[in-house]
Amino acid sequence: MARGKKRVQADPSNVVGYLRVSTEEQGHSGLGLAAQRATIEAEAERRGWTVIGWHVDSGLSGKTLDRPALTAALADVEEGRAAALVAAKLDRLTRSVAGAAALLERAQRGGWAVVALDVGVDTTSASGEAMASMMSVFAQLERRLICDRTKAALAVKKAQGVTLGRPRTMPATVVGRIVAERETGEGWSGIARGLNADAVPTAHGGACWHPATVRKAYLGTVG
Repeated sequence: MARGKKRVQADPSNVVGYLRVSTEEQGHSGLGLAAQRATIEAEAERRGWTVIGWHVDSGLSGKTLDRPALTAALADVEEGRAAALVAAKLDRLTRSVAGAAALLERAQRGGWAVVALDVGVDTTSASGEAMASMMSVFAQLERRLICDRTKAALAVKKAQGVTLGRPRTMPATVVGRIVAERETGEGWSGIARGLNADAVPTAHGGACWHPATVRKAYLGTVG
């Protein structure tokens, strides 16, 4: 909204729904998005809201507020088309304390509300704003603790001599074949075609070799 321009007062029953999933797979399946939408629709029916629009960010992280659909949703509330921005879960809007604080400050300054249904946040009330701030802090704390525990566990395994990562299972005969054919000048595509023709399984039991797979196997012997 342009600086100095007075915001049009929105109908308090009009809200905009925001949905987000963090991976493309979730977006394609639609399962995570459908669950979020159903939650918002149920609350809208209960409270007499009209959802004037749905904005969806698929395959995007919630670490920052710089997301196309969220930007569009914010335009709806800031330009007076809706009175509240509604999400099924707080972490769909933001996964950082800084992001939550910025969003709440923006809402307060603009005269619109933020509603996150999983934690009962509704910034039309002072208690709702306090709840949003506290939940964001503890959500970030939980993620940091999980990350720290994971790093500590991996460090212990490494100190014990455990090889981390996916084990290599390609037979030496297959590796030798790839190296020999490459050394005679055969290209990655030609080697892959030969392996496929002879029904040689890939390192992890797959049925189809690709030039990139062959190249990776070869470089693993010289890298």
